[in-house]
Amino acid sequence: EVQLVEFGGGLVQPGESLRLSCVASGFASSFSAYSMNWVRQALGKGLEWVSTIKPIGSTYYSDSVKGRFTISRDNAQNTVYLQLNSLKTEDTAMYYCQMGATRGQGTQVTVSS
Repeated sequence: EVQLVEFGGGLVQPGESLRLSCVASGFASSFSAYSMNWVRQALGKGLEWVSTIKPIGSTYYSDSVKGRFTISRDNAQNTVYLQLNSLKTEDTAMYYCQMGATRGQGTQVTVSS
């Protein structure tokens, strides 16, 4: 059974940075074979795709975070990261990593002055 554990969220002021991590376990193949995604959900809103990193390392971002967020992975550590820079109040949400149909429990990011 795939398990994903996210951490690194917190309360920051606008313009500050955070680094989210997601550690994966319980998958059938090598971690490097999987695309990994970050999605987020603000209170009262639907799930929003944020970023994807493919097995070969190609990265993709939603328009709302492009140029501010960076996704990366460490296959040796079964970990995917999301670096959040220049945070805005509208980035406030629960952030989840996702492998296939499986999501973790999420980590809360709150951006407030």
